[in-house]
Amino acid sequence: MIEIRVLTPDDWTSWRDLRLAALADAPYAFGSRLADWQGDGDREERWRSRLAIPGSHNLLADLDGRPVGMVSGVPTPTAGTAELISMFVRPDVRGRGVGDTLVEAVARWARRSGADRLRLAVVPGNKAAVRLYERQGFVATDELGDLMPDGVHREQIMVKQLV
Repeated sequence: MIEIRVLTPDDWTSWRDLRLAALADAPYAFGSRLADWQGDGDREERWRSRLAIPGSHNLLADLDGRPVGMVSGVPTPTAGTAELISMFVRPDVRGRGVGDTLVEAVARWARRSGADRLRLAVVPGNKAAVRLYERQGFVATDELGDLMPDGVHREQIMVKQLV
């Protein structure tokens, strides 16, 4: 059974463990690099700060009592728009509904927060993630996403209208 937990800054160790696993497993999928969050970057106050973004909604998914997925929803400067960030599901549980459950939980939070659209950025070529987002009603836009750490590629922006 998939259980969703809302995290607070006090849950930073759970977030940290899964985030480091995400950056190690899929370095191509994130704007951050594993090296940025290790060594000097691996500090309790930094992890707590990440979970304390004003207005954020940070979630962790447990499957059979084990943390297997994470995602955050954050407000944006654009009225009526929230953003889904930091999505990750452990490879050994993909295809079991964890990703769908996390996306749906962020969409509910966004609607409750007054948003009528949910935005996200995905790395072009991350076909599994794009399929998940399309299944959840997201469509690609022409908006240019942020430059990836490689300095060459840009993220693809997708948007879902919330009803």
